[in-house]
Amino acid sequence: MKPLKYLLSDTLVYGISSVIARFINYLLVPFHTGLFNPEAYGLVGLVYAAIGLLQVFFSFGMESSYLRYGKNRKQVASIFSTIQRALLAGGLFFSLVLWLLQAPLSGLLSLTAASSNTEYIYLLMMGILLVDALAIVPFSELRLSKRPYSFALLKLGHVTINISLNGYLILVLNWGIEAIFMANLLASLVTLLGVFGYTGPLWRGAWSSDLLRKMVQFGWPFIPAGLAHVVNETLDRFFLKSLNGEQIYAIYSIDWSADYIVGVYNACYKLAVFMLLLVQMYRMAWQPFFMRYSDDSDAPSLFGMAFKYFNIAAALVFLTVGLFVESIVAIPIPFLNTTLIDEAYWSGLSIVPWLLLAYWFQGWYINFSVGIFIQEKTKRLAQITGLGATITIIMNIALIPVLGMKGAAITTVLSYGTMAVILFRVAQKAMKIPFGLVRAFGTMTVASSAVWGAQSIQMWIDLPKELVYSLILVLAMLVIIPLQIFNMDTKSAKINS
Repeated sequence: MKPLKYLLSDTLVYGISSVIARFINYLLVPFHTGLFNPEAYGLVGLVYAAIGLLQVFFSFGMESSYLRYGKNRKQVASIFSTIQRALLAGGLFFSLVLWLLQAPLSGLLSLTAASSNTEYIYLLMMGILLVDALAIVPFSELRLSKRPYSFALLKLGHVTINISLNGYLILVLNWGIEAIFMANLLASLVTLLGVFGYTGPLWRGAWSSDLLRKMVQFGWPFIPAGLAHVVNETLDRFFLKSLNGEQIYAIYSIDWSADYIVGVYNACYKLAVFMLLLVQMYRMAWQPFFMRYSDDSDAPSLFGMAFKYFNIAAALVFLTVGLFVESIVAIPIPFLNTTLIDEAYWSGLSIVPWLLLAYWFQGWYINFSVGIFIQEKTKRLAQITGLGATITIIMNIALIPVLGMKGAAITTVLSYGTMAVILFRVAQKAMKIPFGLVRAFGTMTVASSAVWGAQSIQMWIDLPKELVYSLILVLAMLVIIPLQIFNMDTKSAKINS
C-alpha cells in the first residue's frame, strides 16, 4: 500500500496547488461575467477554443515522449535539449503559418467584428501558443524529477500574475477583452522564465537526431489523440455559434444571438472545473506513478485499486456539484458586487451534470491508458480518439440544432464514454488490469440517478431542499463506497519500495 500513499501524496501536492490555482483563476469568471456581456464572453471562449486546438500542433506530443524517455536520467540533458529545440523551431514555423492565415482565421473567431483591437488579440493568441509550448517539457521535467512543490509554486505564480494583471488592465487602464489575453501572455512569459531557472542547465545537452526521431515516433500518435481531445472540448463552441436565429428561438423561445449562446455555454462549462480539477491532479501524479511501478509483478492489482479510489472521489465531486449547482452559482463574491456566475448566465445550468459526467469518463480514459503507455502501443490512441472526434462532430451536427447547449453537453458524454470503453478493451489486451468496470458503471449509475432524480424526490418530501439533497448525497455515497471497495484485494497490491 506504500506506493498508493506516494500516489496520494503527489496527487495532493499537485491537487492542492491546482485547486488553489484554479480557485484564484476562477475568480476571473465572476469578474469577467460581471463586466462583459455574454456576446463578448462568447468571443473569449472562441479564441481560447482555438488556442486549445492549436496547442496540439505546437506541442506535437512531446510532453508524453518526455515522460516516457526522460526517466533515463543518464541521457536526460540530451533528451531535454533536443525536444526543446525542436519545439522552438516548430513553434516559430506554426506562428508563421498563423500569421499568413490571419484574415480567414480572424473571421472564424469573430474577431473581425469585435473592436479595433482584433489584430492585437490575434497576435496575443499567437504569443500565448508559442510561450506555452516552450513551457511544456520543463514542467514535465519537474514532475519526472519529483519536484511537485516547485511545480506548484510556479503554477500558483502564473495564476496570481494573471489575475492581478486582469484587474489592473481592466479596472485601472479600462481595457476591454484584449486585457484577458495580454494578462495571460505576460503571466506565461514570467512563468517560463521561472521554470527555466530549474531546468536551464539541461539546455546544454547535445542535440541527437536519433533521439528526436525515436521520441517523435512515440509521440506522434498523441497529436491526433490530443487533437481529438481538444475537438471534444472545444468544437462545440463553433457549432453553437453556427446556430441561426430561427433555430435558437425554436429551442429557447427567446431571441438570443449565437454569440450569446456561446457566452452562456462557456460560463456554465466552467462549473465542470471541479471534476476537471480532480482528473487533472490525478493525471499529474498518475503518469509518473505508473511508470515508476510498471515493472513490478503486482503492478496490475495496484493500478486496479487506484481506479477504485478514483471512482469514489469522482462520485463525491459529481454528487456535490450536480446537486448543489444552483447554490454554488449564487455564492456572492466579495468586493465584486456579483455572484460566482452572473445571473445572466444561469439559463445554461442544466448542462453542468452532463459535463461533470463527461469529465468522469475522461478520468476513466486516463486510468485505462496505463497498459497502452507501458507497452508502447500508443498508435492505438490515434484510432480511439479519432473515433471520439468523429462522434463529437456527427452528434454535434445532429443534436445542437435540436437541443442547443444541452445537445453539445450530451455529445461530450457520448464521445468520452465511447473512448473510455474502447480503450479499456484495447488496453486489457496489452496489460491485464482488474479495473472492475461493472462496479465502476454501477457507481456512475447510482450517482447519476441521485442527481437527476433529486428534484422529483424533493417534491415528495416536505423538508428544505438543501437538507433533502444533503441526505441524497450521503445515502448515495453509502452505497457507492462499499460497491467500490468490497472484496478489494489489498494483499496483492503490496509492493516493496
